[in-house]
Amino acid sequence: MMEMFCDSCRQHLKNFMELIRRASENLLQKIKDFFTSIQCCCCLKRNKPESNRFYKPVLQQHEKEAAQQFLQHVEEESKMIDNECLEALRTLAASENPSLQQSAALYYLHISEQLKNELPDEYLEPYCDLLRSNDLEVQRKASLSLVNLLVEGNVNKETVVQVGLLEPILELLRSGDATVQCNSCACVATLATSVLRRNAIASEGGIKPLLGLAKSYDPRVQQNAAGAILNLTKSEKTQHLLCKEGALPVLILHLQSPDSEVQYYSCSALTNIASNPLHHPSMLRIGDGILLKMLQALMSSTVVKVCCQACYCLRNLFLNADTQDDIVAMNFLPQLHELLKFSNKSVNEAALSVLSVLSENHSNTAVIVSENILKTLGKLLLIYKTSPGISNYVANIIQKLATSGTQQAIIDSGCVVVLLQVLGLLTIHNETLLYVTACIAQLTNNEKIRTQIIQESDVNVAAYLLMLSSQSGNIDLSFQAAYIISQLGQDEMFTLLLRPHVKEIVGYVLHFLKHQEIRFQHLGLLTIRNFRKDSHFAAAFSQRQLIEQLNNVSQQTAEMQELLQAVLYQNEED
Repeated sequence: MMEMFCDSCRQHLKNFMELIRRASENLLQKIKDFFTSIQCCCCLKRNKPESNRFYKPVLQQHEKEAAQQFLQHVEEESKMIDNECLEALRTLAASENPSLQQSAALYYLHISEQLKNELPDEYLEPYCDLLRSNDLEVQRKASLSLVNLLVEGNVNKETVVQVGLLEPILELLRSGDATVQCNSCACVATLATSVLRRNAIASEGGIKPLLGLAKSYDPRVQQNAAGAILNLTKSEKTQHLLCKEGALPVLILHLQSPDSEVQYYSCSALTNIASNPLHHPSMLRIGDGILLKMLQALMSSTVVKVCCQACYCLRNLFLNADTQDDIVAMNFLPQLHELLKFSNKSVNEAALSVLSVLSENHSNTAVIVSENILKTLGKLLLIYKTSPGISNYVANIIQKLATSGTQQAIIDSGCVVVLLQVLGLLTIHNETLLYVTACIAQLTNNEKIRTQIIQESDVNVAAYLLMLSSQSGNIDLSFQAAYIISQLGQDEMFTLLLRPHVKEIVGYVLHFLKHQEIRFQHLGLLTIRNFRKDSHFAAAFSQRQLIEQLNNVSQQTAEMQELLQAVLYQNEED
């Protein structure tokens, strides 16, 4: 036959036959893939063989006895949990009769709604048969009762995994029924609250079906799947596996969900993933950096927790300086400023967490100050002076923004006055006190601000700082307070306020000179130098004990310099 054609036609015919062969192979492979996919579904796993489709299970004698015993137990309103009841439940759950299984599942649902204490571990065993039942109603009731028990803390989560319930729970994720999917996602979400259980869920193949259900059209399923994914992002290992399985596009897409709970869960999950800078490139690569735009949009959400979570996600992403440049260029700071002015503590704190990261980058200082944010920071500090979360943020941000170029802006904002007011209101044991003193200490390095601090200070401020400088139980607080005194001591007006306390100042200076830390010795020397301009302090610093200690410090310094020179000389020879 082939001899009838010329070489060219024969080649065309061969090509056509090869095309048909390849198409047939592809079609065959697609058919195989199709059956491989659907055979994983639990609905097919539970189908009986064709020959048994119309088989109606006959009640066995032991099943009849168990059913009668169980019915009697219910009618007599006996204790919900006892050995007789457990044996009956085991028999009913293992039965092939769906009516008996439904009775057991219904009783577990009743237990889950009435139980006040922890369910004995042995009562978890019948769940394996119920969750793997061929009857949809049994699956629904059994999975719902297990959700109730897990949520209320009536079962030990570790035991649930140990008795082998994780596998059937994960199988139900592949169910075609939305109620079963919803319940199984809720079970996974409650179980995914420890590192070991998160790893177990991932190793048992739970991640892929969860991501599939996160795209469900049923809002209940989508919400529970997103919640389960959120809990899985709380471990570094499962974070990595989620990203590998394609979780990022799913989570980013859900930021636009009409369901605020799905938005919150997805944004929280992204916040957790963004805590690891290694994930940042992948997160920002999707949709040409659309994540930043979506997060910025969520900052305007009327749902407070969604707004806050968007801020926290941005804060984590801002660990990358390039990302900061991108978002600042998107007119971001005015929006952030609005959140700082918003009358909600949670929103204020979330916005401050973002500003804190931005203020660490000195290239952002000018644009932050130009937005007039400093004045708002002063108001927040006054409002939340007893709230460590916010007041610590504010004091720390002002400290980082204090430069020679921002002196006038800080003065005009009124922050200095507020800081001194708050300083006098805080007790020694208040965590914020250290942040406020550290901030004021930093501000004293700028001449204009130092002058204003002196003008706003009185004898009470001076006495309070002196008291703080002698706090041996908190050396950092003591150091910051003493540094403020030393800096302000350069001005005659402030030294006049401290003249009645010459003895106390000489005492802590002597203590500092004896301190093992070099920074304290240095501060002691700095204080002597600054206060010696005043004749009263000059005379006090001439005391014999202080002079002897100064000689000791000088000797230590000389020895240190000699040793340092020897080491440097040795390095040059090597």
